[in-house]
Amino acid sequence: MDFASRITRLPRPFEPDLGQEALAATPWARADTALLIAGTGGTSPYLGTLLRREGAWLEAALDDPEAALPALAANLRTVAPDALDAALRQAKRRVALLTALADLSGVWPLETVTGALTRFADLAVDLALHAALLREARRGKLPGLGEEDLQDAGGMVVLAMGKMGAFELNYSSDIDLICLFDQDRFDRDDFHEARSAFVRATRRMAATLSDLTGDGYVFRTDLRLRPDPAVTPVCIAMEAAERYYESLGRAWERAAYIKARPCAGDIAAGDRFLETLRPFVWRKHLDFAAIQDAHDMRLRYRDRHGHGDITLPGHDMKLGRGGIREIEFFTQTRQIIAGGRDPALRVRGTVDGLRVLTRTGWVPGSVTERLADHYCAHREVEHRVQMMQDAQTHVLPGSDEGFERLAALMGQTADTLKSALRARLQEVHALTEDFFAPDQRPCAAEIPDEIENSPLVARWPSYPALRSSRAREIFRRLKPEILGRLARAPRPPEALAAFDGFLAGLPAGVQLLSLFDVNPQLIDFLVDIVSTSPDLARHLSRNAAVFDAVIVGDFFAPWPGPGALSAELIAILAREDDYERKLDMARRWAKEWHFRAGVHLLRGLSEPEEAAQHYADVAEAALAGVFPAVQQDFARKHGDAPGRGAVVVGMGSLGARHLHALSDLDLIVIYDPAGVEASVGRRPLAARQYYARLTQALITAMTAPMAEGRLYEVDMRLRPSGNQGPVAASLAAFTAYQREQAWVWEHLALTRARVIAGPPDLAQEVEALRVDLLGAAQDRDKVLAELAAMRARIAQAKGAGDPWDPKNGRGRMQDIELFAQAAALLSGKAPRSTARGLTAAARLGLVTRAQADQLGATYRLCWALQIGARLITEGRLDPADVGTLGCVFLTRLTGTRDPADLGARLTEDCARAAAIIDAALPRPAP
Repeated sequence: MDFASRITRLPRPFEPDLGQEALAATPWARADTALLIAGTGGTSPYLGTLLRREGAWLEAALDDPEAALPALAANLRTVAPDALDAALRQAKRRVALLTALADLSGVWPLETVTGALTRFADLAVDLALHAALLREARRGKLPGLGEEDLQDAGGMVVLAMGKMGAFELNYSSDIDLICLFDQDRFDRDDFHEARSAFVRATRRMAATLSDLTGDGYVFRTDLRLRPDPAVTPVCIAMEAAERYYESLGRAWERAAYIKARPCAGDIAAGDRFLETLRPFVWRKHLDFAAIQDAHDMRLRYRDRHGHGDITLPGHDMKLGRGGIREIEFFTQTRQIIAGGRDPALRVRGTVDGLRVLTRTGWVPGSVTERLADHYCAHREVEHRVQMMQDAQTHVLPGSDEGFERLAALMGQTADTLKSALRARLQEVHALTEDFFAPDQRPCAAEIPDEIENSPLVARWPSYPALRSSRAREIFRRLKPEILGRLARAPRPPEALAAFDGFLAGLPAGVQLLSLFDVNPQLIDFLVDIVSTSPDLARHLSRNAAVFDAVIVGDFFAPWPGPGALSAELIAILAREDDYERKLDMARRWAKEWHFRAGVHLLRGLSEPEEAAQHYADVAEAALAGVFPAVQQDFARKHGDAPGRGAVVVGMGSLGARHLHALSDLDLIVIYDPAGVEASVGRRPLAARQYYARLTQALITAMTAPMAEGRLYEVDMRLRPSGNQGPVAASLAAFTAYQREQAWVWEHLALTRARVIAGPPDLAQEVEALRVDLLGAAQDRDKVLAELAAMRARIAQAKGAGDPWDPKNGRGRMQDIELFAQAAALLSGKAPRSTARGLTAAARLGLVTRAQADQLGATYRLCWALQIGARLITEGRLDPADVGTLGCVFLTRLTGTRDPADLGARLTEDCARAAAIIDAALPRPAP
């Protein structure tokens, strides 16, 4: 489709005589094309000049505008270096003319216009850079490099920043560039000579682009975004830049690198450099401190450009109230907050960023669509202001005549334009202002004197979390609200003491306090948790990043299930190349989901049995994600696993999918070398040694204290021969042991075994072996006698036990689990769950159906107390120590009235359960 048939809007000639001059330069123009040229040339003196100079070229370009610019670029690449200056300036005139007409007529949308301008800027920078480097190479000033080595610019790269980096160049834009070179391409003795050559090439490149000649200029070039521009050369080594950003990088520089991309030179080196800056730009935790940084920057802009009521004459469309920069700050700040956690947010374009923020739940769709619409409209006004005289300005006309001219270029009346502009500016300001107004918080309710003047509150300023002036300033704003919410807690003194413990353990405060500053509802959330669980409060103070998960919109959504969790973690680990980084990411991920499972239980969103499975889901996903990473890292040194590989088998509570907040993981590893004697790699190992060391690597990966703490404690004592046996068992040895040597208690443990990770075919074979072993006929008297003896040994070792311990003791969890496992073994069907084991006991006649139900009810009571107690205390449970809300939580989980009722129920039900099991088993031998 040709240009004319796509015209949807037309400018009006403000000066008709000038419009006729433009038509005289384009006698081929007809119909709407002629009206477009007359309106353009009659309103914009700059575009009128371009029409007179490039009218002949324009005729063919309008036949196929999408092909015209690529053809122009192809021709430029054939130009000799000594003719490049004039050729680039001619090309700039043509690009400027074609994009202006396509913009004014509505033939191209805004993103096509800015994309065309940016692609030409990329080409111009690349050609100017290579011409400048060629000159240095011919003079022998690039050590070790000749002309033939300049295809990748000798390791030099130009980063496009700002609007150029985001493919959003405006019509008369400066281009912001940072020039770097890869110092590793040169010997140490050649470094200074190479740097000098790159500095000269950068200056020459900038002159080629920005010098004003009789043919005009290409792009005004700004190199001041580089690190510390007052003292650094215009091209610096990547290593020096990395050191600067690591130690001195500022908030505005982080924001600038959201849009950065390599545009010329050694693109691969530029990509590597940006990857090294990823931790600087994209913080691993939610970074709400960025809001204050952005707010401060906005205030500085406002001080410079005015921040009163919007008056259109002289208003700055970029930096003024309700302008382009407010939309950009709104978008980029949210990207910085969450982009470290969610790579989907790491997009360069403003409109693209808004839409991704909506998809990820950070910005409502209605807000995104309004801001995107206003952004495009603002940019079109900005373009037309610049088209008047090719001026890098964003300021609206200051006179009525100027507004009439601008309105004519937009094909509107001045009154219509002013009304639309004022409405858009006001709505942008209204939509973005609340996000950047941390001081606009309602006063907290009246605070009781015993809270406000408590000695605990008086000592808060001495805590590490408030050591910085910035943390103290944020806390000053938050303190009335925090104290007010503590005062509204059911037991204010307990809540205050719990919050004090949390704050005292917090090593740094800016990030977390900024999070509370922007999300004050989290204060209630924190008060609720720390008032219920001082132990959980201490955990939060050491791992405050788990609050990030609460901000994510689906934190309180239904639990996603094991498949979704495994897929999520595997996808996260796949994005990381470094092995230790993978392990830390797994730890952070597991903590967040572990925390979520606990909060769901605490808030009543899950029941004790559901929460047990939730904790198990997290553990299984962690193993399923970490084990392949361990194998991959191990294989780099020792080659791929010999034979069919290995499976990780969950035993005990993990196998039964019945974990609590403090559970460790009972594991065994089974491998099948399939006749392969050794691995093939840089450091080959015999099969048995390979799998033993691989298992040790897995244990280390799970248990090692790293930057993000431990993942899980691991217990491997349930492997064949216990601590005396190898840490990994071959399938053949495991089979032989279980068939010929295993004790009854080992077969009881096998009733709960379940493969968690490893090759599917080997997993199926191990499960088939388990079913076969447990399906064999058992000597009922022997199994029951062994169980009776085990109970006697446990009782002798642990005595009567703690009356508040739901796990150990006669008739309590462990006792009921062992009885259910024995019934599962005798049933020949090997069910894993305790409930199904008790059903089997009734079918076998060991107990009546009513007795099995009584055992099941007692087990559920004990489990509810166990999972609740482990969430709110790490040590011995004592209702007197867990606080009022802790007791309320435990009695809610157990369905009892109060701690006294809970204690009585526990004692009575467990005594009945013990009597039922006693009656079902033979009396143990002395």
